[in-house]
Amino acid sequence: MHMESLLQEAQEVYKNNFPLRASFERAVFFSWGCTIGDCQFCYMSTQPEHKKPTETRRSYASIFAEVLLCKHLHWDFGFFTGGIGAFTPDEIEFMLKIIYEILDEKIWLSIGPVARPLLQRYQPYIKGVVGSTETINPELHAQVCPSKPLAPYERMFEHAKKLGLQRAMTFIVGLGETREDLFLLKNFIQTYGISKIHIYGLIPVEGTVYRDAAIPSAEEQAWWIAQLRIYFPALDIQAGMWEDRVERVSLLLSAGANSLSKYPALRTFGKPQSYLFKKEVEKSGRVFTSNLLHLPNVNWGKEVDVLEIDKHLKEEIKQKLLQYIKVMSKSKLMLLS
Repeated sequence: MHMESLLQEAQEVYKNNFPLRASFERAVFFSWGCTIGDCQFCYMSTQPEHKKPTETRRSYASIFAEVLLCKHLHWDFGFFTGGIGAFTPDEIEFMLKIIYEILDEKIWLSIGPVARPLLQRYQPYIKGVVGSTETINPELHAQVCPSKPLAPYERMFEHAKKLGLQRAMTFIVGLGETREDLFLLKNFIQTYGISKIHIYGLIPVEGTVYRDAAIPSAEEQAWWIAQLRIYFPALDIQAGMWEDRVERVSLLLSAGANSLSKYPALRTFGKPQSYLFKKEVEKSGRVFTSNLLHLPNVNWGKEVDVLEIDKHLKEEIKQKLLQYIKVMSKSKLMLLS
């Protein structure tokens, strides 16, 4: 099918199944290191071998401060994620509990394959699990993610289904898949009852095998989105982009994406590319429901004080919020000067 015809059909399917809105979706990371550490595209694979994942952890305060910002800037909470082995199950459960308290809603969790007992333990705070599947082509997957096979994720999806949890997955355009792999992707989505998919475009990372790889075109990323939109009308499709790819926002939404992510919203807050982001959303005929431009009038201290955590952590969160807001305000001031 010609690209123009494909996009027209995908847009029609989207309009028949979803409101004409779009949001920015923020994945909140809790660490930058991982016990696997050999996925060929991933920043975490560039960490020094002697550096333990526990040494790459973010503080509780920075994590909870970011969640508060997500809430009041109307950023959809994409998923809670980080490297395998960075935190213990007890620590993860604590963080999930506080995030649930802040947002007053269950969230998506993406922390590698999770065994059934832990799924049950986390269930009061999560609505579903995300499998970082990356690519479904078995040969390519074995090459790109040698220590992260699909089988454990497939078992997690089966357990999640029995527990009534939703299932989501990731797919990265540009790793080496071909359009013939669309059949494999469709079959995987059907087999495991995937209700949401994150379709990213490869971001070449210095120090990885893909450091010099070509960035997939906007049209290529849109092709995968449009194909899945037409085949799975009710599927929640999230399109990943980057600050140098803002001009493709309109195309990705026109292809049938529900939301957009990967954009470094904190350090680009209020900057020209964030204005362009909003204009691109509107260009696609959607209403943008997230805020990338203006700091809200919020009593942050009051928001923190109501949380069921100790006073010391509350003060740390308030300090982190001030740091974030200072950076975001500076971006705004630079634009006005």
